Amino acid sequence: MTRAPADAVDDLPAALRRDGYAFVAHARMRELLDQVGTLEDWPAFAASWNDLALDTYLADFGRYRRRRHAVFRIDDDSAIVREAHQPHWQSREYNALQGGIERWFEPLENSIVSGASLQTILRLSFALFGSLSPEVKTWHVEVHQFRIEARPDEPGQPTPEGVHRDGVDYVLVLLVDRVNIASGTTTIHAAGTRELLGSFTLTKPLDAALVDDARVFHGVTPVEPLDPAQPAHRDVLVVTFKRAQRS
Repeated sequence: MTRAPADAVDDLPAALRRDGYAFVAHARMRELLDQVGTLEDWPAFAASWNDLALDTYLADFGRYRRRRHAVFRIDDDSAIVREAHQPHWQSREYNALQGGIERWFEPLENSIVSGASLQTILRLSFALFGSLSPEVKTWHVEVHQFRIEARPDEPGQPTPEGVHRDGVDYVLVLLVDRVNIASGTTTIHAAGTRELLGSFTLTKPLDAALVDDARVFHGVTPVEPLDPAQPAHRDVLVVTFKRAQRS
């Protein structure tokens, strides 16, 4: 059964506890972001997706995904610290296609990391996810800029690994832009049975999906160009929160 969008719910943490996921429409997401910061550099933030490097690790050898990556530490005092650049790694349990290897992607630009938009998004993510797990003292946070390109002869695959979990605690997927794109529907599935729990499509900038990764699986359907003669792409920011390993 598909539930109503969570923008109708005042308490998003309660929605996540209840369902394991939430869709937040752009207007509600903007209200939440404005409570913790500003998006004053949003035009530059969104434009930075025009300078992403090709993802060369795709197991299907596709050339439809571009990305940048950065790692942060957020402590329970809400201090956001960028970590040294490092590879993105997932076990094959969570990513059968690209798991089990170190994947080095170009880092997020310093101006984007220090800019108002990303800092505000990270503060809101911490407020939401931290309230769900108040016992966690330190979070390992990864930030991914993704551009999925679609061509007439090569649909773009936002999740080439299919319906999956990321192997973290919580996930935010935020739409930044969507140009000449059809489909790209997010589906949410029960962890045990893979039963479809809900589906929605991020269509406007700031539309967002929040996921409790331990409780549900998620995936996104392939994207195709509405007009095959024109460029087509889907830009998202993905932020994952995982409780840091104790030293």
